[in-house]
Amino acid sequence: MIIEQLIFTVISLAIFVYMFLKMIKNNDTSYIVILVLEAIGIALNFLEFALFIELNIIFKILKYILSIVIPGIVILLERKGMTLIEVMNVTRARFYLAVGNDKKAKEALLTLVSKIPNSYKGHKMLAELYEKEGGMRKAIDEYVQAIDINKKDYESYYTVAKLLNSLDKKEEASQMLFNLLEKKPDMYKATELLGDILISNEMYKEAVNVYQEALKYNPVSYEINYNLGIAYTMLNDFQNAKICYEKAAQINSLLYNAKYSLAEIALIYKDLEEAERRFLETIEEEELSADAYYELAKIYLIKGDKETAINYVNTAIDIDSKKIVDKVRKEPLFIPIISRISIPFNLENQEEKESKLTEKDVKAKEHLEEMVDITRHLSYNDINLLKNDLSGGRTKTQQFKDRDIEQEPDERQK
Repeated sequence: MIIEQLIFTVISLAIFVYMFLKMIKNNDTSYIVILVLEAIGIALNFLEFALFIELNIIFKILKYILSIVIPGIVILLERKGMTLIEVMNVTRARFYLAVGNDKKAKEALLTLVSKIPNSYKGHKMLAELYEKEGGMRKAIDEYVQAIDINKKDYESYYTVAKLLNSLDKKEEASQMLFNLLEKKPDMYKATELLGDILISNEMYKEAVNVYQEALKYNPVSYEINYNLGIAYTMLNDFQNAKICYEKAAQINSLLYNAKYSLAEIALIYKDLEEAERRFLETIEEEELSADAYYELAKIYLIKGDKETAINYVNTAIDIDSKKIVDKVRKEPLFIPIISRISIPFNLENQEEKESKLTEKDVKAKEHLEEMVDITRHLSYNDINLLKNDLSGGRTKTQQFKDRDIEQEPDERQK
């Protein structure tokens, strides 16, 4: 017992002196709390030694915690680069966040970064708090300071780009993401956000390069292959788009956007059987089922099967009448069967269904549907020319579109 007390006394006093000198050196009064706790533990040991009594197990554990464990943890944290004031303020901030007092948490963090401007934890937590409150510009400033301190904080890089994009600073966001992907090329969410920005800015070739680079690190990603298909679609490079969509459909057969795109490309190439097969697969997806039934109705009208076409178009109207009826009225193919199509009387009063598709999904889908209309009256020779022309600029597709516009209505019907 005496040996244990002597060893405890030597260690605890050494730690006490170390902490006291640390306080003097750093001129940091936050060490007083630790010194007081240590003093209580040392006092308990002194009472045990002076009065020749043996403390019960609870007090023994307490004196070790106060005099050795707590200051030992502080020393370890300091060796990892965190000062005591940083530890205490971060702990306080986390406590206040846990109980829902964001104001007090912010005060603790602001105190920390004012006393220790290079506190990575302080700036990072403050940035997250500002972001939570909606103060995007302040959040960006704090994230940038955190990145300056920790150059490998790739999550903060990404978050800054995301916030810049939300503030409609797409060029700055893009540059941030390009820089991030140079440092961490396998970060998919950075690739996805950059691709979205490039596609929204109609920078499709740049988007292709970004997605192709991402495939080197994750070749079996549905999202990367599908998004690459979208980029190729917007470039009218339907052969490469088809390859990407097919791979995406193989990777995840339960996601139907790629299958719908493949069906539309099949229509562009006048492959009605392939288009029908793909649309029949797509009707299982609630978001695309109305459009798929509508496209199937068109296919069966082309085949001359009016009864099946009527059933399909009425099914499409039942699913989403507001969208489909508008399409039917604009499509000349439905003129011979319009009297047998069930158009609701109260169509104007029906609410339009909210689409769950992303902006780039809708963009690619509408582009493919437009291309189906443009290429409908082309001959198979023209379709072969379209397949072979994958150059940039004013493509064959645009030439066909211009020619189709110039034709008289009666010529288009031939």
